[in-house]
Amino acid sequence: MSQRIVTLISEEEIQKRVKELGAQLTEAYRGKHLVLVGVLKGSFVFLADLARAIDLPCRIEFLGVRSYGEGTTSSGVVQITQDLSRPIEGEDIVLVEDIVDTGLTIAHLLDLFRTRHPSSIKVCALLHKPARTRIQVPVDYLGFTIEDKFVVGYGLDWAEKYRNLPSISVVEASES
Repeated sequence: MSQRIVTLISEEEIQKRVKELGAQLTEAYRGKHLVLVGVLKGSFVFLADLARAIDLPCRIEFLGVRSYGEGTTSSGVVQITQDLSRPIEGEDIVLVEDIVDTGLTIAHLLDLFRTRHPSSIKVCALLHKPARTRIQVPVDYLGFTIEDKFVVGYGLDWAEKYRNLPSISVVEASES
């Protein structure tokens, strides 16, 4: 049994939407102390493109989180694998996530960040999969809403593979 990659959202569609999100963030955070916090590993490609689409000075931080392991479903347990390098007190935080699936990771991170007293905190996600929601979380800036399919590409992986695909895709089994 082999696998084939089926494109769900094209590279062109992603780039267009990322530019639109960058323009929205530029408008919303003009004159503020914007800090983009990328949730590793999945958000790194989205964060890089989004940062270049924002026409403001901003700081970039990374937060390492694990909730999937080697499987295709969230374990529900959020583990911080790398913390921020600098404090965020008094700053305007945009948490940049690849996908909001169950909502558990974002809910945990929002609670964690509130204890660090930022001026504001918003969520920017490339993808939202509402069918898998276990806890409602705010997604203030959203790229795309998708069906309940396990997706890869543009930073998203399956057992650490496929992050380098330029599109959002589904891995399907094929008979060849």
